[in-house]
Amino acid sequence: MSFTTLDPAFLVSPQIHPGDVAAAAAAGVTAIVNNRPDGEEPGQPASADIEAAARAAGLAYHHLPFTDLPALDQVQAIARLLDEPDVRLLAFCRVGTRSARLWALAEARRGGDGPTILAQAEGAGYDLSPLRRLLLR
Repeated sequence: MSFTTLDPAFLVSPQIHPGDVAAAAAAGVTAIVNNRPDGEEPGQPASADIEAAARAAGLAYHHLPFTDLPALDQVQAIARLLDEPDVRLLAFCRVGTRSARLWALAEARRGGDGPTILAQAEGAGYDLSPLRRLLLR
């Protein structure tokens, strides 16, 4: 499993499975963030199964599911996590775009520069143009 780096503290990925948690830990991840609602598609691993694998590997786990744009409390939660020292988050959803959106909004909330955030996401292969108005205020 490969992970995409948006910044040193935030990696994104398509759907992971419990067996991928060891690779995340080996990549220096300290916490996993699941942005998928359980049952979003057939065959998707349950959040509880990924959480159990994360906890067994000594990683924190956060289930912050959403389907389009994250809620303000979810953005605030990620911003708080990114403010912690030595944090390295791996967020995942179906393909990674929702997780990239969450990162972008959290970075903006933390005072990040909108054009820089958009460029970082684009450089990593994520089109965040639907957030352009929010990030370029």
